[in-house]
Amino acid sequence: MSRLWPQTLVGRTLLVLLLGFVVSHALSMAIYWGDRSSALDTARGEHVAEILEEALETLDKLPPEQRPEAARSFSGYGVRVVWMPDSILPEGGDGYWRLRRLRGELADRLGDIDTERVRVAIKFPNEYQERDFPRRRHWRDHVHRHGPGFKHRKFRRPALLVSVRLTDGSWLNARTAMPGPQPFWGSGFFFSMILATLVVIGISVWAVRRATRPLGNLAAQAARLGADVDAPPMPETGPREVRRAAQALNQMQERLGTFVRDRTQMLAAISHDLRTPITRMRLRAELIEDEEHRTKMLADLAQMEQMIAATLAFARDDADVEPRRDFDLAVMLADICQDVGESGGEAEYVGPDRMSFAGRPTALRRVFENLVDNAVKYGGGARVSVSGTAERVIVEVADDGPGLPEEALERAFEPFYRLDPSRNPETGGTGLGLAVVRSVVRGHGGEVTLANRSGGGLVARIVLPVSA
Repeated sequence: MSRLWPQTLVGRTLLVLLLGFVVSHALSMAIYWGDRSSALDTARGEHVAEILEEALETLDKLPPEQRPEAARSFSGYGVRVVWMPDSILPEGGDGYWRLRRLRGELADRLGDIDTERVRVAIKFPNEYQERDFPRRRHWRDHVHRHGPGFKHRKFRRPALLVSVRLTDGSWLNARTAMPGPQPFWGSGFFFSMILATLVVIGISVWAVRRATRPLGNLAAQAARLGADVDAPPMPETGPREVRRAAQALNQMQERLGTFVRDRTQMLAAISHDLRTPITRMRLRAELIEDEEHRTKMLADLAQMEQMIAATLAFARDDADVEPRRDFDLAVMLADICQDVGESGGEAEYVGPDRMSFAGRPTALRRVFENLVDNAVKYGGGARVSVSGTAERVIVEVADDGPGLPEEALERAFEPFYRLDPSRNPETGGTGLGLAVVRSVVRGHGGEVTLANRSGGGLVARIVLPVSA
């Protein structure tokens, strides 16, 4: 059932409107068909009453032996009339309210006679004896009932049966065919309903899409905000609820941008302020006579400078200010692998020779160099592959190293997280490399994950959308 339920707001709104429209038309059709059937019953009863009124007046004056032929003389135009000593209908067979109403109308029309003298029923051919109503051999009756090109078909429609008691206790019986139901699709009401449905659907599609378009813009703006905090603000248009949501989103974007800028300025100021005392400490360390202590102190100061520079680069995130442009991603990956090979490492590129991509090339090159360097440093070598579809590009960097514990695959992207507890920059760096990688990739609207390979080693998988 959930598969049949539309997943979009436009689809759900249109489905609800369409169901309500169909249900309302179905109710209208039921009321219309009921009124139509009642009107047809009344018209048919009046037609029979006219014939029976004249027949009663005539047969009451005739002797019994002349009545059968005289009764048949009133048959025609869809009504058959016969005289019989007994009624063809049992007493009390008109329990349906429409029959009781028709019985009363016939009694009034026949000279305001007692309703006990009138019996009415609606029966199918298998519920009464067809031989009780012999055909009248008259050309006018034949042409009226059959028409040109007539082919005999067994009478299947229900018939209205009426029995009226004469003054001497005999019965005048009449039978007339009930009008068959008109096909639903053959009525003008059906075509008007179809036309109205199409008009309502068209107007509803236009109105719902117009009403929900601001929601789509809101979702797109939220996606852009996740990739670029400095994206242009969303226009505050549309319904009141959407305008309020757009205002809240723009305010959140402004606050996030202020927070990021303040953080960057604060870290830049801290970095600038720390460089002066570090420089003084390096000068003083040069004056230490103990060679071992001087070497260790200079190494600590160099590590501090490296960590400050890495922290400042991570906070500044140069990728955000670099403009997007088209470049060849395949050539970039091949050049990175070639540079690693020339430096003595093992790196292999597997993929197409050309692949155009729109992004920030300097930031992405920094990402891929970081991943390839990690694969060479900790896995003994790197294998880089790239594949693409119409919607996304996938880059994988695999190695044959020991991999990572499962609990560390996600934590590896946290700033300053290192597997080496000694925090030695020679063995584990500053712990900001993968954090920068994830920041740049998410800035492009993509995602990066780490996974252990089934045959051993680690693979870093980057998924980038073709258009952010």
